[in-house]
Amino acid sequence: MIRRVLLAVLIGAVLAGTALFAGGRAEEPTPPEGMDQAALERTTMDPRLFRPGKLTVATGDPVYPPWMLNDDPAGGEGFENGIVYALAEEMGFDYDDVVWVTQTFDQGIAPGPKPYDFSIQQFSVTEPRKEFVDFSMVYYQPDKAVIALSGSGITDARTFADLRDFRWGATIGTTDLDYLENVIGIPNVAVYDDQIGTFQALLAGQIDGTVQSVPTALYATAVQVPEAEITAILPADSNDLGHGLVFEKDNPLVPWVNDALQAIIDRGVIDELNQTYLVGDESIPEITE
Repeated sequence: MIRRVLLAVLIGAVLAGTALFAGGRAEEPTPPEGMDQAALERTTMDPRLFRPGKLTVATGDPVYPPWMLNDDPAGGEGFENGIVYALAEEMGFDYDDVVWVTQTFDQGIAPGPKPYDFSIQQFSVTEPRKEFVDFSMVYYQPDKAVIALSGSGITDARTFADLRDFRWGATIGTTDLDYLENVIGIPNVAVYDDQIGTFQALLAGQIDGTVQSVPTALYATAVQVPEAEITAILPADSNDLGHGLVFEKDNPLVPWVNDALQAIIDRGVIDELNQTYLVGDESIPEITE
């Protein structure tokens, strides 16, 4: 079965420019005289915000296309920062009121206080992670892609059983690793500390393939490991509910952000961003079982 899949990486925009980042809790403004804090909720001066008057958003450093272009979250070009600025506008914030801070992926899903309102970094919503953080509603559900070196025998695989004949690797703590082990049923998956380590193992011939979400795989095969290619598309993981914004556990802002997120979904904003940054016309075989 052939299907049309994502391709809009915009290579000329890769790793150029400087991101605008800020951190630290600002001194919280005092509510106007005669107005209690409850009256300010769901306004830009909501006292529940990390910095009232600002929408403070965390993401990785660096950031990559097609999620964010030019290594610049504040530039507004890309699928995920496009979502953030549309969300901010829906919540009443001006463009310049969005403040970006940096964190690692692991810090985003770790328990404990968060120095921001929410984080966006292709976080997959899973039940185990919900024990430590809160998620927004899902804004995107990606399929998985098989990544292998050009000419690999994986190119001819058409079933999960075929895929089990090869050596696989993935990055620790990712849904990619879970997918290989629990969906495809790969035994003895090699585990690496980071994505770079996984790709180095692929290039060195220590593993035959890995899996990633399709947009991430498109960037990886275009820029990070051009010797590799996407050889097949796999179904979305039923245990991976899709991508969501991440909040500190029990953050009271979640319902407000969810209402705004639903509003931009209903207006077709996320579909438009998907068409702009994630959808292309390359045909790749699909493996479904």
